[in-house]
Amino acid sequence: MGPIFFLIYINDLPNLASVGNKIFLYADDTSIIVTNPNLVNFETQIDKTFGDINNWFKINQLVLNYNKTHYLHFKMKNSKDYELKLNYQGNCVKSSPNTKFLGLIIDESLSWKAHIDQMMSKMNTACFVIRTMQAIISPETLRMVYFAYIHSIMRYGIIFCGNQPYSKKIFKIQKRVIRIITNSRLTDTCRELFKNLEILPLYSQYIFFFINICD
Repeated sequence: MGPIFFLIYINDLPNLASVGNKIFLYADDTSIIVTNPNLVNFETQIDKTFGDINNWFKINQLVLNYNKTHYLHFKMKNSKDYELKLNYQGNCVKSSPNTKFLGLIIDESLSWKAHIDQMMSKMNTACFVIRTMQAIISPETLRMVYFAYIHSIMRYGIIFCGNQPYSKKIFKIQKRVIRIITNSRLTDTCRELFKNLEILPLYSQYIFFFINICD
């Protein structure tokens, strides 16, 4: 019952959100989004929101852990550096170039490079496992392993990073795995291999997922 009581206890926290603010709760993780086109108003709005949050914590006999609290300032790639100072009663909140939200690594310029790097690490590990199993397992079983590991990694968050420039690295790993499953050479084209295995390439998966959302 502990998690249920905790959720009930913090259930009114999103009520602190005002115009231009959004508060998202997921289990014991809280994310606050503040938006304002005017820089001066933006700073004022952040200070007020942060003050309201701290007052809420104090009233509910909770303490904000500043070691686990950080902020991410979204900005354009070519925008000027801007140092935002966020503090409350001498306690400072440090900035971070990226943050993890529901398994997605979001960076300040929304390039998704950090998230794709994480995907590559997981896929390379899965690729090694499939290569090790290739000599003792049939292609049909390897295809099942592909969907259990590689496909699940690629599909999660594909709507965000599936069409990014860095996603080419993900597609290269996918082709490498397809060649391992079919015991093909590095020089063999993957077009027919994808068709024979009935597996969608990365970009086709992105289009398919996007169409389903639009429907």
